[in-house]
Amino acid sequence: MMRRIAAVVMLSIGLVAIAQDNPAAKINANHALTEVDGTVRMQRVVPLPQDLSAEAKAWLSRPMTTDGNVPQTIEQRRAGLDGSQERHRDELLAMFPVTVKNSSMAGVAVRDVAPTTIKHKDRVLICLHGGGFNADSGSYSESIPVAGLTGIRVVSVLYRLAPEHPFPAGVDDVITVYKELLKTYKPSRIGIFGSSAGAGLTLQAAVKMKQLNMPMPAALGPFSAPASMAEAGDSRSLYNTDGLRGYVPFPNGILDTEYVGKTDPRDPVLSPIYADLHDMPPTLFITSERDLLLSATSSLSRAFIRAGNQSQLIVFEGLPHCFWNNSALPESHEAWGYMAGFFDRELGR
Repeated sequence: MMRRIAAVVMLSIGLVAIAQDNPAAKINANHALTEVDGTVRMQRVVPLPQDLSAEAKAWLSRPMTTDGNVPQTIEQRRAGLDGSQERHRDELLAMFPVTVKNSSMAGVAVRDVAPTTIKHKDRVLICLHGGGFNADSGSYSESIPVAGLTGIRVVSVLYRLAPEHPFPAGVDDVITVYKELLKTYKPSRIGIFGSSAGAGLTLQAAVKMKQLNMPMPAALGPFSAPASMAEAGDSRSLYNTDGLRGYVPFPNGILDTEYVGKTDPRDPVLSPIYADLHDMPPTLFITSERDLLLSATSSLSRAFIRAGNQSQLIVFEGLPHCFWNNSALPESHEAWGYMAGFFDRELGR
């Protein structure tokens, strides 16, 4: 049996080597072997879904410069994402009539995103950006479309980042901003949302609010959410942040040691899948089929339903992690519409 496994693995390595030496070479074999511990070693040929938009097809088919693991320092990562967010800001401000002002709230840095014409002055949304808990990949790109489509003020929280500030620093910052907003807004008129790490923070903050017996917000929007820092789920072994394109790290042990710090990775605030999720607000989960957090997001949605909560899960076909940050995709505009419609409905009850 071991000789058979070795032969198939060597076949896979050989096919990959041929493809790397000759990009025109085709890999046409599908195979999978299951080991005694349940580990699956496989090779798959995955056609591009044909019902995607032309823009999405072009995006997913763009040439790659490398498929290897290219390490970055934290400074390089933050600088790159900061530059990306500035470009997103300029693109989105040309699309949505909003203004953005950098400010602070109870000592926490925020971006105050206000529609030019505020439709609902008694409502506010809190946006928690993605970026792996150590950088900012969404303070503009996640907040501006939702503010523009809802006509609701969005407070985008620039929470403290790991590794300098591990858990629970970010959660504490969210709770601080929420308490400050409760001085002006009723909890039934407040919603919280975020993508990726920000989706995780959305749920972490909600679990913490429940533990503190605080009034709960009207709605939660965890868009591509991590469920547990202790284990990954299938999709983390299949995809990276760019879906099927390029290097996928082998998930092994705690998912983010710098953010987790000294906390038990199964702590119910850090890993909401282990929390008491009864009496959570209505929640909209959004993910996609090539999202590394597909497994986690779908598991969380099921956990919310088991706990008796109102939970909706929307899954887009064929697209990678947090694709809605790409404003050129019709699918992104569709996703923004779902987000805005959800908050319009739930904050208007």
